[in-house]
Amino acid sequence: MASSSPLLLLPFILAAGLCAAFSPAATTSTVLPPSAAASRRSTSLAAAAELEAILFDCDGVLADTERDGHRLAFNRAFARSQIDEEWSVERYGKLLETGGGKERMIAHWEEVGFPSAMPILGRYEKVANLHAAKTTIFNELIDEGAIPLRSGVLRLVDEAIERGVRLAVCSTSNERAVSNLVSTLMGPERADKFQIFAGDVVPNKKPSPDIYLLALETMDLDKDRCVIIEDSHIGCRAAVASGVSCLVTKSSYTVNEDFTGAKMIVDELGDDKPGVVTVSTLESLLPGALEGSRTKSWAGARYVDPYLATRRAYPTPSSWHE
Repeated sequence: MASSSPLLLLPFILAAGLCAAFSPAATTSTVLPPSAAASRRSTSLAAAAELEAILFDCDGVLADTERDGHRLAFNRAFARSQIDEEWSVERYGKLLETGGGKERMIAHWEEVGFPSAMPILGRYEKVANLHAAKTTIFNELIDEGAIPLRSGVLRLVDEAIERGVRLAVCSTSNERAVSNLVSTLMGPERADKFQIFAGDVVPNKKPSPDIYLLALETMDLDKDRCVIIEDSHIGCRAAVASGVSCLVTKSSYTVNEDFTGAKMIVDELGDDKPGVVTVSTLESLLPGALEGSRTKSWAGARYVDPYLATRRAYPTPSSWHE
């Protein structure tokens, strides 16, 4: 019988080669079953969503200090210095748009005129001295117990300490006032767990993100594993500009402010379930947790835990995302 032509055998040779190339023995890659792939993805997201640190603002977050703390201290300092000035609740609320106590006084007097007790020569030194006197009065109010912590603060701090989450306070207020508030109202053992970044440690105050960027750098933190807790519009702007997830707990002066960019907005951290803010709640706001969600969630402000069926979205300019 005549031998087959090489050209006639070519299609069979090519087919055999392709089969061998795609056989299980010829490939080194492994295709995970759906359940294993999902498990690996879940483990990766869980690691990404582990909270490393909570960065608290002070005034309005730890305690509702502005109206009946700082405002009163300013007014008493004015009176003791024979300055004919008294800030009303409404006026002080407007002045809170300026971050920092010295800056707040200057902004007010640049608008209405400086008092005769503050001539041009040595004016800013007098402002600094007046602010120091105001800080002393504010600390007296804290020591007297006139300014309590807000609901849920101690509970969340204790949970964070128990779980090894690092803590910091980042505030435009005077460092002495912030440290005294934390130590007096939380106790020295809790206070030892906090790093304080306050006052003039950065040149630009909120809404600049400088105070938060300093904390991230000093504490060597991963911003994607941190949450900032703020209460005001300018604080929220600072948090968003820092690239850190932000939760807003509204205070007496900030109820109607714009919190665009916040991941969640609550009335308070809370002490009574359901709906209290926990470490797990904060972890749900981290980028890894949000990216892992397969359900639609609000990319702007959300009310209470984003995974509760009762969450409520506030109308902030934002967009839906998967």
